[in-house]
Amino acid sequence: MTKQTALYSEHVAAGGKMVDFAGWQMPLNYGSQIAEHNAVRQGVGIFDVSHMTVVDIGGSGAREFLRRLVANDVDKLGAAGNALYGALLNETGGVVDDLIVYRRDVGYRCVVNASTRDKVLAWFSDHAEADVAVSERDLAMIAIQGPGAIAMASAVLDMADLADLEAFSAREVGASMIARTGYTGEDGVEVILPGTDAVTLWRALIAAGAQPAGLGARDTLRLEAGLNLYGQDMDETTTPLISNMTWTVALDPRERDFIGRAALEAQQAAGIDSRLTGLVLEEKGVVRHDQRVITDQGEGIITSGIFSPTLGYSIALARVPKQAKGACQVDVRGKLKRARLVRPPFVRNGQRVHK
Repeated sequence: MTKQTALYSEHVAAGGKMVDFAGWQMPLNYGSQIAEHNAVRQGVGIFDVSHMTVVDIGGSGAREFLRRLVANDVDKLGAAGNALYGALLNETGGVVDDLIVYRRDVGYRCVVNASTRDKVLAWFSDHAEADVAVSERDLAMIAIQGPGAIAMASAVLDMADLADLEAFSAREVGASMIARTGYTGEDGVEVILPGTDAVTLWRALIAAGAQPAGLGARDTLRLEAGLNLYGQDMDETTTPLISNMTWTVALDPRERDFIGRAALEAQQAAGIDSRLTGLVLEEKGVVRHDQRVITDQGEGIITSGIFSPTLGYSIALARVPKQAKGACQVDVRGKLKRARLVRPPFVRNGQRVHK
């Protein structure tokens, strides 16, 4: 049986097309995915992301536990209120999941993917010693995204100084956490709050002019922003070094022995033979996941592909031979289409940025 978020009735009442996503009933769209996408690029869009898994890590061993499990180093967080993007790796360096870790006054908060909930909770449990407390939280989460998001959130949340909150930092107000993070390539915040408060906030945002947006727009927005999707652009068979995530791996200090470190160092020593990069189609058509990419250095594969509403042509992330660059072709339903490898992201703050 699929689960429902605290906002399920709001989605149904608004005409949301509900689909099963990672065991949750979530809105794919509310009628026009393109309109929802454009609202985020041009104004304010809101997303119910309550299906994400929120896990609090406490106890005297919390710091060392996360330094062992997360390839990025949580010691970078410093004071409470800072956030860090990273990945949990297995012993072969494969990505168990990507996550955001928040430093709190006491302990840490992790937000991980809905599709990986069971295995991540098991992973945490298997590696936690007696001095580590792992607690899954039953909380809602609303993402407020777009060029007008901070102004709107400031008014609705009654936080006049919200604009002072830096990117990838968070503030806790009562039972809520407001984080200046997102998955769209636009400015905004994500509010983690009790489910009993979620409907009130959702309705207040809509009354202020926000456009509810579903999973469809979320995917086109994140790909325009060049952001990875777990299960497509990286998974347990791929390492951060071939998934455009090298920047999330902290090899210093050398004495920190995180899970997967030895495998990554061995991969570096042997030489990296592939990379995840951007691709734009230079003919009509739409590139999709698993299509072949033909380069002058050999074949690769599309990991994520869409038609970009902002740019007006098809874009993708592709895993290709490391030395491949420039012109290439994509096998689109048996026809080779002209394409070009580019450096992601494709769009930032509503403007084309790929090169």
